Amino acid sequence: MKKNTIVLLIIIIFAAALRLWQLGTVPLSPDWDEAALGYNAYSIMQTGKDEYSDTLPIVLQSFGDYKPALYVYFALPFIALFGLDVFAVRLPSALFGILTVLATYFLVKELFGHKTNDEERKKTTPSSYSSYLPLLTTFLLAISPWHMQFSRVAFEANMALSFIVFGVLFFLKGLYKPWLLVLSIISFGASLYTYQSEKVFVPLLAITLVLIYRKQVFSLPKKVLIRSSIVVLLVCLPMLYSFVTDANYLARARGVSLLSTQDAVLKQDEDKLLKAKEQGDIMGQIIYNRRITYGKEIVSGYLAHFDLNWLFIHGDIARHHAPGMGLLYLWELPFLLIGIYLLFCMPFSRQTKLLIFLWFAIAPIPASITNGVPHAVRTLNFLPIFQIFTAIGLVGAFAWFVSKYKMQNLKPKKIVIAYSFYLLLFILVLVNVAYYLNQYFVQQDYFNSQEWQYGYKEAVSEVIKREGSHDKVVVANTGILDQSYIFFLFYLQYPPADYQKERSGEHNFEKYEFRKIDWSKEQKDGKTLYVGQKDDFSDATTPLHQVTFLNGESGILIVDR
Repeated sequence: MKKNTIVLLIIIIFAAALRLWQLGTVPLSPDWDEAALGYNAYSIMQTGKDEYSDTLPIVLQSFGDYKPALYVYFALPFIALFGLDVFAVRLPSALFGILTVLATYFLVKELFGHKTNDEERKKTTPSSYSSYLPLLTTFLLAISPWHMQFSRVAFEANMALSFIVFGVLFFLKGLYKPWLLVLSIISFGASLYTYQSEKVFVPLLAITLVLIYRKQVFSLPKKVLIRSSIVVLLVCLPMLYSFVTDANYLARARGVSLLSTQDAVLKQDEDKLLKAKEQGDIMGQIIYNRRITYGKEIVSGYLAHFDLNWLFIHGDIARHHAPGMGLLYLWELPFLLIGIYLLFCMPFSRQTKLLIFLWFAIAPIPASITNGVPHAVRTLNFLPIFQIFTAIGLVGAFAWFVSKYKMQNLKPKKIVIAYSFYLLLFILVLVNVAYYLNQYFVQQDYFNSQEWQYGYKEAVSEVIKREGSHDKVVVANTGILDQSYIFFLFYLQYPPADYQKERSGEHNFEKYEFRKIDWSKEQKDGKTLYVGQKDDFSDATTPLHQVTFLNGESGILIVDR
């Protein structure tokens, strides 16, 4: 077995360990999207229909955001095998995360696998050390906080990223093994049925690939191009059919787009526009025009994803990063910048340079036309480009050190100083990685239990014990208990066939009602069990049971009246 193969195997095993260890308990609770994906997979497995009685849907209506359903179908066998629990729901994402790490090795090998000429090999430059890039990039992705965060939770974007990396890999290999182009198209197509942002990103990336490698593409036999075009059409047909026949197909895209918050976006400039019109200020009318306003918002949203504070210090919402951490390691920053510079300047393949830089440039586009930016999920396609840049920077720093050592014939004292610097750097990296692992596996549950919607499992368990003595169970669906119905379906493992028949109003079923609790108006009949948060009840209310968040704050209360 070759040395590189052994090292790659070790990296993949390490990546698998990081993504599978305590998968069902860290994070300690599923969020509502995970619960929805799990229950809908459970429902389709048992009835062939989702929670809304749609047969084998390619789009899930869940919470009215109409998200692509492919993740659900990958979760089906694991739920059949392990039952409806958090581990089974997250396992597809973890496995695809591991596959992404593996695919990254072969992708980088394909991008930088060209042989340098004899003159270049004699030099001590990053390009002469390019054989190290695949393993180094793979390792960086294996330990990446950004990638681990989404590989350990049922995020459809993580699965979509895996399809995209495989799609690019099969495309590049398909240029000289044409049969692989079909796999590339299928991979890209699968990403479209997995996550909404890919409907923008994948076409842009596909066009980029064709333009960069146009000579190789159009030199392929015509039958290959025709066959590939037919496969593209077949892959897109179900999506096109849904787009034409289902008015809600793009509901999620509309819901998060800038247009959904147009009043807030335009309000800041409308007064200035009116004033400009009154004064006859032509330039003001141009600057404060709504099209210019949206343009500024889009550019601002795009640039927000290059904010170093967001990337390295604080991230965005708590579910998207470990507490006290950004999306990337702080020690990576200097090597990231060095890598960007070296990739631009060093004699790497022109096509490789174009692909990496353009991939990097288009990754934030889907998120930039939405609200809530910067957004770590909608820009997950930045990976593994960040890791490629960082790997080049690390290799470049090493090449510089070797070159300096050879050229200047350093004295022993300077050699000690040089190696001490690299030892210090190694310790810094080790400490930063260890800090992240502690923040993720130990501290996250304490600091972020509320954000991970902790408490439903315990609350449902208590309700099951007490519901027999009550005629009705009222569960709040506001505040931290928004979309509470899906957690009860999930933890009760309520029969999907029964739910599809009984569902009414706010997803009510059997004796369960999900609505706002107005404590002053609730009946004092002693026959109703209430599940809510502290604000839903009076201060004098004594709960039968209380679930507290891990940081000690009040969580879910169970009360009767």
